[in-house]
Amino acid sequence: MANLEKTIDALKKNNINVLRFQTGAEAKDAALKMIPGGSSVAFGGSATTAQIGLMDALRSGGYNLIDAYASGVPREEAVERRRLGLLADYFITGTNAITESGELVNIDGLGNRVAAQIFGPRKVFIFASEKKIVPDVKEAFMRIEKIAAPLNAKRLGIDVPCVRGESCLECPPERTLCKYEVVIRRQSLPERMTIFLIAEDLGY
Repeated sequence: MANLEKTIDALKKNNINVLRFQTGAEAKDAALKMIPGGSSVAFGGSATTAQIGLMDALRSGGYNLIDAYASGVPREEAVERRRLGLLADYFITGTNAITESGELVNIDGLGNRVAAQIFGPRKVFIFASEKKIVPDVKEAFMRIEKIAAPLNAKRLGIDVPCVRGESCLECPPERTLCKYEVVIRRQSLPERMTIFLIAEDLGY
């Protein structure tokens, strides 16, 4: 069982704000109140933000949306929107794992999600279920290898060994989702990053 209070204290010491919610709906409503109308908003890949309806709410609101995930957008345009998203006022995304030492651990396929977490957007809102808290970085990568990566590849229809229940292998670059491994140990700018930590079972 993860030590929730220890994790929250560690995140705050690492310059990462934490807001706790019982449900995803509560987290969504809080986030919408924190984003001023007219702000530029971009997304990073996140099953959690989709599940709680935040992406749809932002699409129907009065925001300058840089939406790389809109239906029917050609790949070249989607990549360009991801580039523009690095300069958004608000970047909305998830994380693969959080350690009890207050670190964020992610594996990314294209790199825009982890790039924006590190630097670029003025504010970063990260939505994560408490189930993503693990003791340390080693356990974080194990969680990604065994749970997050296979489920994400399955969602995207990518045929890689982990989806078939086989051991993690060095997949070809054009197929693997695991190109970039990033550990954020601390956040440089106070108030830039906020984690919306949710008790509800959400995401991968």
